[in-house]
Amino acid sequence: MTEFSHAFRDDLTRLMAWRRDVRRFRTDPVNEALLAKCLDAFVLAPSVGLSEPWRVIRVESDTARAAAMDNYQTANARALAGYDGDRATTYAGLKLSGMAEAPIQLAVFCDDTTPKGAGLGAATMPETRRYSVVGAITHFWLAARAHGLGVGWVSILDPDRLTRDLAAPAGWSLVAYLCVGWPGETSPTPELARIGWEQRRTTLPITTR
Repeated sequence: MTEFSHAFRDDLTRLMAWRRDVRRFRTDPVNEALLAKCLDAFVLAPSVGLSEPWRVIRVESDTARAAAMDNYQTANARALAGYDGDRATTYAGLKLSGMAEAPIQLAVFCDDTTPKGAGLGAATMPETRRYSVVGAITHFWLAARAHGLGVGWVSILDPDRLTRDLAAPAGWSLVAYLCVGWPGETSPTPELARIGWEQRRTTLPITTR
């Protein structure tokens, strides 16, 4: 069993604390070798039945990015309409996407048709493939943060529309749209907590049966 030092464990805790959903990016390019190193974290991630169902489309063309941006703007307007009063005012002032600035944009899918893993674990709970993709994204996110990069997860999207716009193969379902780049700002406190939208729990609620 590998032993880790107290200093390493402290650094790991600090790394997790500084993992932020970044929405403000500098437009500086990201070195391709650095990006590849961070993406290698996917290879280290666990998955149900060793199915490794994650699939990544790098969104680079003007056409693809414009489609993704229009998707976000449409979904964001619909989301805003669901609030009223002070909540609506606060929501309208939030920056919820770094899509206009982030130099790297990745659409991460789950391949629910993969034969890899022979259905082990996923036959009874097929959603575990998607959970595996989320776990791999977390690996990538921490690796990127360790190298000073920021990652933002854009969840205000129509996933079916984006899947069609990116011509993803049949059987792939969108899990995350990630913006990646150098953060335009850093803060130890999540933005939603700073503006009073919601506060983070300090303890884990556990129920005993």
